[in-house]
Amino acid sequence: MTDPLDFSGKTVLVVGGTSGIGNGIAHGFRQHGALVHVSGTRAAASDYAAFEGSDLAGLTFHRLDVSDASATASFELPERLDVVVLCQGTVRYRREEFEREGWDAVMEVNLNSLIDCARIVRPRLAERGGSLIVVSSVGAYHAMLGNPAYAASKAGAVSLVGSLAQAWAGEGIRVNGIAPGLVPTKLTKVTTENEQRAAGAVARIPAGRMGTPQDMAGAALFLASPLADYIVGQTLRVDGGMTLA
Repeated sequence: MTDPLDFSGKTVLVVGGTSGIGNGIAHGFRQHGALVHVSGTRAAASDYAAFEGSDLAGLTFHRLDVSDASATASFELPERLDVVVLCQGTVRYRREEFEREGWDAVMEVNLNSLIDCARIVRPRLAERGGSLIVVSSVGAYHAMLGNPAYAASKAGAVSLVGSLAQAWAGEGIRVNGIAPGLVPTKLTKVTTENEQRAAGAVARIPAGRMGTPQDMAGAALFLASPLADYIVGQTLRVDGGMTLA
């Protein structure tokens, strides 16, 4: 019997796969046999060597700043693509997102770049009957004090999953999403590295712990696999039950 989670011979691109959740997802596919490409904003793979949560061993690196629409439009894709994971993201603290500059910066990366990336990978995925996975956040489902752009952009990402799924299913492209809960990354340090805040957050998670990039990788592997062939346009909350309350 063929292993449905065997991605040998498949090519995967993880946009934002140089650190955190994206890096965990990239290595999840690599460990299951895929040839994995990742993109990040720095000039070279070696520039990530000193960063915690960044491991590019066994991955093919490409420079891409998704906040630059022209750079995305001209990005040279691998010749074939079976799975694309869009895991780019940013946030602005100190109430910067209430101002237009901060709002625009977050929206450009967290929402606008999703459609820019989806547009360029669509032909490749259609050729392979591939899978597109958009990583958003459970912040899409509740208000976020101090981060209106982050919350709105993630809600928009969830909505975009449904729209793209409906539009492209006839081309053989399955579009789905993952909404992670609290995962220690460079974007969540304000909570995860504050002992009091972290303890309060974990107390609200029924699973009794924060998530990990590997938890998100498991969800991505499932959604990209034949096990999920009839799942279309859904965003899976991977949050340890945090949003049940």
